[in-house]
Amino acid sequence: MWAGRYYYAGGYVRFFLMILSHNTLANYYQTNFSLMQYHKYSLSDIETMVPWERDIYVKMLVDYLEKLEEESKRR
Repeated sequence: MWAGRYYYAGGYVRFFLMILSHNTLANYYQTNFSLMQYHKYSLSDIETMVPWERDIYVKMLVDYLEKLEEESKRR
């Protein structure tokens, strides 16, 4: 019984290690700092996000900033 549960939990651990393998610890803290300092997210909001949810919001923010930069270059 416990072996099955441990194996199942181990599957989750392997899943999150695979999902988060692209992000270094330094990048994680730098991104958190930028989100808090420049975009007014609170640390509790960032920390309670599911890892892929955080990645989605960061990607959307990067896309938005790139769009603003393109518009400013056109002017």
